Amino acid sequence: MEQTGNHIDDLIRLCKENSRSAQFELYNRYYKTMYNTALRIVKDIHWAEDIMQESFLKAFTKLDAFKGEVTFGAWLKRIVINHSIDNYKKINKNQMSSVDDILYKVPDNDQEDEGFDFAGLKAQQILECIKMLKDNYRIALTLLFVEGYDQEEIGEIMNISAGNCRTLISRAKESLRQKIDKI
Repeated sequence: MEQTGNHIDDLIRLCKENSRSAQFELYNRYYKTMYNTALRIVKDIHWAEDIMQESFLKAFTKLDAFKGEVTFGAWLKRIVINHSIDNYKKINKNQMSSVDDILYKVPDNDQEDEGFDFAGLKAQQILECIKMLKDNYRIALTLLFVEGYDQEEIGEIMNISAGNCRTLISRAKESLRQKIDKI
């Protein structure tokens, strides 16, 4: 069956009418991507699966809030990311440094991208180095490089100001560079 925008719209309409088969088809189309998104944030396969399942349930119960301004996949991914971050913060409340703690420990560096070639490295090496970063750095860079969000969207997702987001990403990149230099 073709995966067209019209077909997705039809599935969403059927889901709003509580069609289990339409829900199952939407789930089958998106669950792998949503699971991987959750896994990159929470770093636990069982936890990521729970978050992915809960996110689908939330999406199906809130389908009336989907206005079609973005694709269904983007809307669902935002739910998964927000749910992943919220759950990660709850579970790791004592382990996770606050954004402010991280922002004020490292001096600002506005020249962060000059002279460094991320493209010369293998993607797997970079992903492994990202996994070793502090939680806030890891989440910010995952949202930026892997999920493709811009800094404004990352700031909204992480509930920080645009300036703090730029600084966080700059410092996360610097920390990543330091990890990569050790390879």
